[in-house]
Amino acid sequence: MAPDRDHSRGRLPEHWPLSPADRAAVPAPMLATSGRPPDAPDWAVEMKWDGVRAIVICSGADCRLYSRNRREITGSYPDLVTALTGHLGGRDLMLDGEIIAQTPAGAPSFRLLQRRMHVARPGRALIGAVPVQLFLFDILTDAGADVTGLTYLDRRDRLQALALDTAPVQTPPYWVGAPADRLLTAARDNGLEGIISKRLDSTYHPGRRSRSWIKTPIRKTTEAVVAGWTAGTGSAGPTFGSLILAAHDADGRLVHIGNVGTGFTTAARRALRARLDEIPRSEALFPLTPGRFGRPGTPHWVDPVLVGDIEYREYTGEGLRHPSWRGLRNDKTPDEVGMPA
Repeated sequence: MAPDRDHSRGRLPEHWPLSPADRAAVPAPMLATSGRPPDAPDWAVEMKWDGVRAIVICSGADCRLYSRNRREITGSYPDLVTALTGHLGGRDLMLDGEIIAQTPAGAPSFRLLQRRMHVARPGRALIGAVPVQLFLFDILTDAGADVTGLTYLDRRDRLQALALDTAPVQTPPYWVGAPADRLLTAARDNGLEGIISKRLDSTYHPGRRSRSWIKTPIRKTTEAVVAGWTAGTGSAGPTFGSLILAAHDADGRLVHIGNVGTGFTTAARRALRARLDEIPRSEALFPLTPGRFGRPGTPHWVDPVLVGDIEYREYTGEGLRHPSWRGLRNDKTPDEVGMPA
């Protein structure tokens, strides 16, 4: 396949610290397309980590972290910044990776990571209670030079040469020639999210979704815009029964994709209800077919500004089957939310 080549956003900004104009030039990461893994010799396979994507920019003795939507998140992860500056201080680099939090068994936990990702300045107690890891799997610039036009293998060689092999900042392995089904089984056995297959000759395209990278999740997840809520009963009476979920269709219209009423802790329900009470709206965002919003009662609409992370069994076109709430995402904007796979 002949990839489009546009690497203009793969360079370090000219000014440091970043001015607002430079911050807008921070690249968005390259994205994968969902699909079955190609069992072919010209593909590499990596594990898929259940966390938050991060672009790392190091210049001189300073390293900073940016989310997928280019929001600076440096302050939320001072432990990672300390490790990065200690190892990479003095080098001009731009790297791509995933921030994860792990359960005692070692499996990545997005729910656990929520305790860190929404805190702008975590204290020592929280950092100790919820340690995080940064797994780096790509390099965009090296010594200030754009390397996004190099092949996957060449970029991985450069990344490996940085010798990032000690927690909390590490370079995870990749496999060439290993059967994809065996790697999927290994991912499932270790509580991982799935695998990502990458063409050995693929170049890096900031901000683009490419068929050169194919993600194969074990559990289906999607982002959804929170459009409203329905009243709860029993212990959920003071908060809500379910959240009304929406996504943008092919024409850019916000449409109903189902409701979610499970997966919430009591504390999460209280916190979410407080957020919902701050953003009420009187007008409906879209029509609701009778019986499709879970519990009986009148829907309470809110401004569509919150994005949730949802796990589900399948999307039928009529709605999400067996959805479960995983948490709010502050690294995604409502405009980015498309229809579930």
